[in-house]
This record gives sequence, structure tokens and C-alpha cells, in this order.
Amino acid sequence: MSCACCNTTTKKTRMSCPACGQNCFPVSRQTILHQVLFPENQAIDEGGYAFCANSECNVGYFSESCSISKTRLRAFQSGQQAMLCHCFDISESVYRAALTDGTAQAMKAFVVKQTKDKLCACESRNPSGRCCLIDFSREEKRSDHR
Repeated sequence: MSCACCNTTTKKTRMSCPACGQNCFPVSRQTILHQVLFPENQAIDEGGYAFCANSECNVGYFSESCSISKTRLRAFQSGQQAMLCHCFDISESVYRAALTDGTAQAMKAFVVKQTKDKLCACESRNPSGRCCLIDFSREEKRSDHR
């Protein structure tokens, strides 16, 4: 399922991170404007940017001409837990606990309903600019293998 409120259907060429070489997805200008910290967000141009999801890499977003490391995600990651759903503040650890105690289905159903009702804000809140619904399934598969 794709996020109903986001423009996630656009297929653009992936880019390699200049720092770590990871294959990275492009992001919209809306995403990067909301994720890059002030004052760097004031200088974001119309160029094509990509998001490096490698938490060990210093680059957050990059284009052919620049790299940006001062982002909300990088500021959040210092000492914080990894997020599964940025729109509704659900961390990976909270969802893993819900998978263990049997409450995960209700949590996921809530996010799915909000997404269907176009009440999510993935393009602005998620640093990748993408819908998180696939991440719930990915976390469920990881949980099955533990």
C-alpha cells in the first residue's frame, strides 16, 4: 500500500551518497525543506536531492552540488530511538513490544486508516519523504525471525 497523501509514485533515478556510497532514494523539495534545520533550509534550491538513510553516515541529504548534515533526523538520532512512523510517533521498539504483547494489529490499523483518510504527513515528517507502511511489514518479518 502506498501513502495516499504523498507523491510516492514518482520514479526517479536513485543516487549514490557521496560519503558512504549507499544507494539513496530521491526526495521532494517539500521533504527537504521540512527536514533541514535553520538556517540551511533557507538555501535549498530546486535541484534534485536524495536522502541517505545510513545512520552512521554524516550526510543527511545531498544533490549533485552539495551535502547537508544538519537535519531534524540527525539531531533526533543523537541518543534517541529509531522511529517507525514519524507521523504518529511510533518507534521501532514500541512496535516490537506491541508485536510481542499482541497489540500491534490495532496500532498498525490506526496508521493504515489515517493514511487512507489522507491524514498522514509522510512527505513532511518522514525524513525519507516516503510512506512508512512498508516499514511495519518489514518490522513484522524481522520479529518473525527472532
